[in-house]
Amino acid sequence: MSTEPRINDRIRVPEVRLVGPNGEQVGIVSIQDALRLAQEQDLDLVEVAATARPPVVKVMDYGKYKYESALKAREARKNQAHTVIKEMKLRPKIDPHDYETKKGHVVRFLKAGDKVKITIMFRGREQSRPELGRRLLSKLAEDVAELGFVEFAPKQDGRNMIMVLGPHKKKTEAMAEARAAKEQRKAGGSAVEAEASQAAVEPEESVEPAESVESVESAPAAEPIAAEAAEATETVEEEQS
Repeated sequence: MSTEPRINDRIRVPEVRLVGPNGEQVGIVSIQDALRLAQEQDLDLVEVAATARPPVVKVMDYGKYKYESALKAREARKNQAHTVIKEMKLRPKIDPHDYETKKGHVVRFLKAGDKVKITIMFRGREQSRPELGRRLLSKLAEDVAELGFVEFAPKQDGRNMIMVLGPHKKKTEAMAEARAAKEQRKAGGSAVEAEASQAAVEPEESVEPAESVESVESAPAAEPIAAEAAEATETVEEEQS
């Protein structure tokens, strides 16, 4: 069955309670008058309360109404927080390196606002030593105490031992922080690109040309040349005398 409201000619009742485009109450009118008023304003007649007696209809732009409703529904889905239970499996005699890796995953899950189900798997003779599993679960709970708490205490379940960790942070808060961090990274990247673009278009600083080496070195040489010319003049005068 369609959930779309009836509009315009699909509304088949003799009378309706009419609401204007700005929310004003027009009153009970015939369906023909309501359709005429909607057509005069180049809008649609939309049934908003079909179970009322008479049904309530409103004059509106139905295409714009559907678009805005879709945007609101999308925003509502974005802000919805679905509780997710992640699972992490460990062995009682897990290697220290593997333990750190598994703990890293648990930390990531708790930061995202998800619950984590920790399962210790016993094999063979390990089933006779459940204290190994409890000790490992207690260590893990202490290591992630800043991010989560023990929501379900360790309990033996056949060959497995189970514990559930709950996050201190709500899912909605974690999602909001993640979006804020993403926007901040995006803004930082845009600022770096803007600075790079500005540096690329700025003209290089003009460098004044250095003084000519030739002119600087030729200046002191003028005195010896003048002295030689003076000596030559004196020699000529002496010979004439």
